[in-house]
Amino acid sequence: MKDPIVCIVIPVFNGIEFTRQSLAGLFQLKAALGKPGQQLPIILVDDGSTDGTAQWVKENYPEVHLLSGDGNLWWSGGVNLGAAYALETLRADYVLWWNNDIIPREDYLQQLFKIISNTPSDVVIGSKIYSMHKNLVWGMGGKFDPVHGTRYMFGERMPDHEGLQQPLEVDWFPGMGTVIHRSVFQAIGFLDEKNFPQYHGDSDFTFRAKMSGFRLIAFPQLVIFNDNTNTGMFHNGSFSRLFQSLTSIKSIYGFRRDYRFLKTHATSYRAYGPFMKKYFYYIGGFLKWKVLNTIGIRKHANEV
Repeated sequence: MKDPIVCIVIPVFNGIEFTRQSLAGLFQLKAALGKPGQQLPIILVDDGSTDGTAQWVKENYPEVHLLSGDGNLWWSGGVNLGAAYALETLRADYVLWWNNDIIPREDYLQQLFKIISNTPSDVVIGSKIYSMHKNLVWGMGGKFDPVHGTRYMFGERMPDHEGLQQPLEVDWFPGMGTVIHRSVFQAIGFLDEKNFPQYHGDSDFTFRAKMSGFRLIAFPQLVIFNDNTNTGMFHNGSFSRLFQSLTSIKSIYGFRRDYRFLKTHATSYRAYGPFMKKYFYYIGGFLKWKVLNTIGIRKHANEV
């Protein structure tokens, strides 16, 4: 039986050092597979990088399918461009979402093909993600309750435990180490890059897949390590940074983006409770420490 074509899609903007490490690791894992029939094209979508990423990839990895953006694709647009190319030009059976700041365990690709061969195509496959610089789980898929608004990742910031050692059925996946059969795209389309250009593009797409009848299962055999030191935007004690963190596409505290996710998927007004609580604590915590700082009380590094 012919092995499926699994296209690895990597959207990037600058961060050439991450990209160098990522491609070197992926090509080592591909070489270790030892089965030429296993097809793993790599598609790198360079969204207008200014650090020489595109030229470096052309010179060092000419076999990589290099696509270009103008700096306005963001994550979801980059993934969409890469996925469309994978499905239409390369005739991929599966698309694997990847980032340049993750490192897979040495047996990742072997495990991936085993799982694909034993898993129906109506299952979206997810990975178990660890924090690269901490001995903690970063996440293994997520939960979202459209009635009460509860939304979290399984195992987030926790030591590994028995409950994360078995396949886990979830509601949504993050945008790395997620494997999607072409039938999912055919059924629900691509990511919503207009409403969720950066954050929530992944969770919105995978939750829509679940709502359309696809199953989402995270497999603990698929292990990747995430370096999130260069991710997100925070206020850092500044009023201007606070405003930016609430309005920027780059921020995990994007107010409008969180509201759009709830507007799209919530089925009760009660679902807005955690949303309001999140921003009450974020903004309230900022104001609290501003006041305390004026009387000489300083925030410790481990305090929220």
